[in-house]
Formats: sequence, structure tokens, C-alpha cells
Amino acid sequence: MGIIQARTGSTRLPGKVLRELGGRSVLGWVVRAAREAGALDDLLVATTTEPADDAVLRECDRLGVACHRGPVDDVLTRFVQALAGRRCDAVMRFTADCPLLDPAVIREAALVFRAVPGLDYLSTGLSRTLPRGLDVEIAGRAALARADQEATGFHRTHVTSYLYEHPGDSRLLGLAYRPAADDLRVTLDTEDDWRLIAAVVAALGDRCLPARTLVSWLREHPEVTGLNAHVRQKALQDA
Repeated sequence: MGIIQARTGSTRLPGKVLRELGGRSVLGWVVRAAREAGALDDLLVATTTEPADDAVLRECDRLGVACHRGPVDDVLTRFVQALAGRRCDAVMRFTADCPLLDPAVIREAALVFRAVPGLDYLSTGLSRTLPRGLDVEIAGRAALARADQEATGFHRTHVTSYLYEHPGDSRLLGLAYRPAADDLRVTLDTEDDWRLIAAVVAALGDRCLPARTLVSWLREHPEVTGLNAHVRQKALQDA
């Protein structure tokens, strides 16, 4: 199943997941990409119990997607709570600030995870080759339960970071895509990120783009990639 973590309380860009992008919310873009992949048995949004995130719940109702509410900073607990009572062996984690996800990458990740027996964690980010904002990761339910028992500090905020920083006996697998485009950034964390993403949508429309198409277009438009080239991703400990 897929879980999209979403909240309105971003420190650098509050309310970003509900901004309107090409006629739909940023969260709506993520929900659409997950659905178009055709690889998930179930999909829900995990938001917080903060009053401000009542707006996320209303948007989930509008989108027709289930919503679970849990702790603000302990996102790992939020995920584990969301899984309670649901039958699934693995969870694909999404963040609601990545509107340009490629359904084909989501589908490929799911197919590979299912094809490798005993796999505990799969990600395109273990050896990053995609633009930041297109990555996909999957955690086995048992591995996630182990993380919930053992993880502390910032690992509880990042849900899966404990699995790849403390793998133990876990089996990890990374997916790589060529040509590498990890220098590009299409995640939404600042106003300059917004300017880039809005420029992409204005030029290419309200549709899920293949990663290769998006990368090719960005390479052809350095004036667009320059909009957020200076933005640095927060370190795990700081995010």
C-alpha cells in the first residue's frame, strides 16, 4: 500500500501541500501519480492532529482518499498507526511535496520489490540518480515494525532513515536511472522551488510526466533549473 505524509506546517513554506498547481492541489498531484501507477492495493494520507491540518482532511475528502491523523513530529508512529488493521506486506512512502512523481518509476519500484524475495527496503535514493523530488521508496512491514521499536530522534521524523542507516540483517536494494540527473531539484520546499515547478507545469501542462521527459526539458531550459539551483536540502538531523 502507499502512504502519503502531508501536513501544512512546513517551516520553510507553510501550506505548500495545498497550494494550487495547474488547477489541482500539490497533494492532488501526488495522489494522482500514485493512482496512475496502478501498483498499489491501497492508498491513504497520513497527516497530523493539529487543527491546521483539518484542511488536509478536507482535501482528502475532496480527492476521495482515506486520511489518518497522528503525531506531528513522530511520523514513524503516524505510519505505524495508519497501518493498524490494514492487510499489507510493504509500504510505499510518499511525501506530499513531490508533485512531479513519475507513475512509471512508482510502478517499476513496486514490481522489483515484489520480484526479490525477502527484500526489506528498496529506494531510488540509496544511490541517487533521479532529480530530488522523483524518488520512490518501499519498506517491508516487518522492517518498518523493527524501526518503530528501535528508532529514536530524527529517525522517527524521517520514517525510513533508520532502515538504511542501521540495516542490520535487512536486505536493501537501490534502483538507479541513467543518465544521472541528481543535480536537479523538483521537490517543493521553498518559494524558488515553487517557481521552478510552476514553470514546468505552465510549459508541459497538468499531467504526470515521464522522468526522462522532465529531465530532458529541464536540461533544455537552464534558466528554469537556475531558479532553485542554490537551494540546499536540509540534513536529516535538521529537517
